[in-house]
Amino acid sequence: QVQLVESGGGLVQAGGSLRLSCAASGIIFRLAAMGWYRQAPGKQRELVARISSGGGRNYADSVRGRFTISRDNAKNTVYLQMNSLKPEDTAVYYCHVEGGSSWGQGTQVTVSS
Repeated sequence: QVQLVESGGGLVQAGGSLRLSCAASGIIFRLAAMGWYRQAPGKQRELVARISSGGGRNYADSVRGRFTISRDNAKNTVYLQMNSLKPEDTAVYYCHVEGGSSWGQGTQVTVSS
């Protein structure tokens, strides 16, 4: 059974930084492509960043240059470093195994202006 546990969210002022973590279990992590998604109130869940099993990265236009996705296969963990945060980044952030159906509980990120 796949389990994903996100952490690291919080309240931060605009321009600040946060680092999200997602610990995965129940999968062969090193073979999995992983993604970070977010969902703001009243909006659809959207892909923010993706990292392939080989380390290739993709970003949404809205976060490129500010967010960095990374992974530590030894720890079965994927990270999202978020810098220069904006109020519009406020959302619940989730990690996801590409092609899978499981979601974690998410972690709330709130950016105040």
